[in-house]
Parts: sequence; structure tokens; C-alpha cells
Amino acid sequence: MSSSPAPMMLTSGALRSLVLLLQGLLLMLLLPFRWGYVLQGRRSVERSKDGKVVVRVPAAMVPQRIVRGEQDEALARRAMAIERVRETEGGDVRRGYSVFVTSRGEGLFTQSWAPVSGDIKGVVIILHGLNEHSGRYNSFARKLNANGLKVYGMDWTGHGGSDGLHGYVHSLEYAVNDVKVYVEKVVAENPDFPCFLFGHSTGGAIALKAALDPKMEALVNGIILSAPAIQVQTSHPIVGVLAPVFSFLVPKYQFGAACKTGLPVCRDPEALAAKYADPLVYTGPIRIRTGSEILRISSHLQQNLCRVNLPFLVLHGTADTVTDPEGSQKLYDEAASVDKSIKLYDGFLHDLLFEPEREDIARDIIDWLTTRYGSCLE
Repeated sequence: MSSSPAPMMLTSGALRSLVLLLQGLLLMLLLPFRWGYVLQGRRSVERSKDGKVVVRVPAAMVPQRIVRGEQDEALARRAMAIERVRETEGGDVRRGYSVFVTSRGEGLFTQSWAPVSGDIKGVVIILHGLNEHSGRYNSFARKLNANGLKVYGMDWTGHGGSDGLHGYVHSLEYAVNDVKVYVEKVVAENPDFPCFLFGHSTGGAIALKAALDPKMEALVNGIILSAPAIQVQTSHPIVGVLAPVFSFLVPKYQFGAACKTGLPVCRDPEALAAKYADPLVYTGPIRIRTGSEILRISSHLQQNLCRVNLPFLVLHGTADTVTDPEGSQKLYDEAASVDKSIKLYDGFLHDLLFEPEREDIARDIIDWLTTRYGSCLE
């Protein structure tokens, strides 16, 4: 009996060693997802109305332990998003915002751009990409306005001015369902106009999965996908096996070692600097559940591309290192849509609408849209 504790101690020690080994292995292998990049933004110093100095820094520079309350932080982001809308009111575009409450009780920040003069011929709903927000598409929305299109944007959960921990997505299925409800709302408000969905990156994956619903086919006249997250790659095959497990155990955990500092997403240095200096853009390490959800929706889409029936235009840069352009080609090859188009831009990176040739890309999109909304009104 006196010898029995020894094997127990050895077993406990072996288990501790195994746990440490697995943790180290996970940190190395979750290098992660190709989209898990971080660029440090610059600090900005502002003065509040009461004269106090406020220093804003990107999320990646804020130690997690000093963040006080997810809801307070979300409300601060919403206030900033509202202020940006108000700052750009007037002129030839009428801007507005509202908070769309989901069935889960989450408030999602939405905004709109409408031309002051001229006839409205169609509606476009913008779905931003991972870690960004709809306000980044202000310039693009105004180009659409100039071509007779009213534009709406929705910040999905955990992004921009919407509720949720910044950069955290508990389930992309929530975002898909939110888009469906929001599309119904927008169509009800604009019953006489054709409606189109525009989605970038993960927003493109959300739009595409929503479009698989037969009910959406009756509401949406076409979708435009910019560098959609149909095919994403991990640093090692085992990541796909481990990610769901760790997303359940520690869903909000951030892997600082997993960030690819300096990964370029566009070739315009000013646009790149502006993106990562924007406090509404999440610049921290990717959260485990968020990454796992992107892998999950990507896998689902690859297995169901043949079910896509809506007209679509997919655009991708051939040098994109965040989402794989082969996924867009696969969509074009396998989709059942009769009306489908693909444009691959040689040497372009991930954020197509922020590339130096953004005017040409916007024109390609507008040309595709005008042909479709013109035929819808005949």
C-alpha cells in the first residue's frame, strides 16, 4: 500500500506534461488562419467637450485585463459610429442610421446612404469583412448613390457600432440569420426596387450562405462578392480538428503568437494606414471561436456551391494572401446560376475597394449592377 502513491504522482506529472505539450503545440500550429493578421495603428489624441484629453489606441495595444465591460466598450464604439454619420450629413447624399435589434436582443448598428436628387433605381446592402465595419465603405456607397442606388450597411455582431465583444463572433449563423431579417426589412421599406447584396471577405461568405435560402431568392436580385471567404487555409491540417474543441473551451481567447504582423491587404499605403488607425477596426489577435466559425462556414459553402442560383459577380485579386482566389473560381465553376460572372485582377490583394485601382473596380461593379437593375425595371 505504501508504494501505491508513486504511480499516481507519476501519472499526474505525465498528464501535466502532456497538457503543457499540447498547449505549446497549439500555439505553434494556430499560427493561424491566413486572415489572422495584425498591424499596429497609431495613437490619436482628441479633446472631449469638457476639455479632457482622450487618447485612443488600437485594440492590439490595449492589455485585455484593463478592458472594463464588453457592453460599455460596444456603446462607445456605437457613439463613434453615430458621430461619423452625423459629420457627413448634408450635400448631395442623405445619410442616416438606426439600431436593428435581433431576436437575441443584440443591437446591430445600421446606416444608409441615399441620393438627395434623382430617381432611385435599386438598393444595395453592404456586408463588411472581418474586423472592419460598414462605415469604411462610405466612398463606395456614394459612388453607388451617384448611379441611382440607395445603399444600406449593417455592422454584424461584435463589429463596428454593434453589440458584442470587439472582434468576437460566437456564431456566424447568427450573422447569416441577421442578414436575412435585415434584407426583409430593407425590401419592405423599398418594395418597388430591385435589391442586391454586396459582401466582402467574411461578409461575402455570410451573404453567400444567406443566398442559399430559397426565401432569399425571392427578395434578392443578385449578389456581388469581393474576395469572399469561400476557401481559407490554415497553417496545419490539425488546426481544423483542434479549432472547434478549443473554441468551445476558450472561445474568446486571443492568440497573440498567431498574428502575422504586416500582412498586406492592399497596395495603397495611405489606405492601409487609415484602416489600422481606425478605432472601429479590430486590430487584435483573432479570437479562437471567430476563427473556428470562419473555417466552419467556409467548409459549408464549398460543399454547397452547386446550390447557388442567384445571379452573381465575384471579384478576387490573384495575389490575395487572406482568402484564396481558387475559392472564387470554384464558385463560378460549380454554381447553378445561369447569370454568373467572375473578374480576377492580376496582382491585386485582398481589400479590392481600397486598392489603387479602386475606381476601375467600382466601375466594374456598377456596370454589372446597372445591367441587372435596368432589366428588373423593364
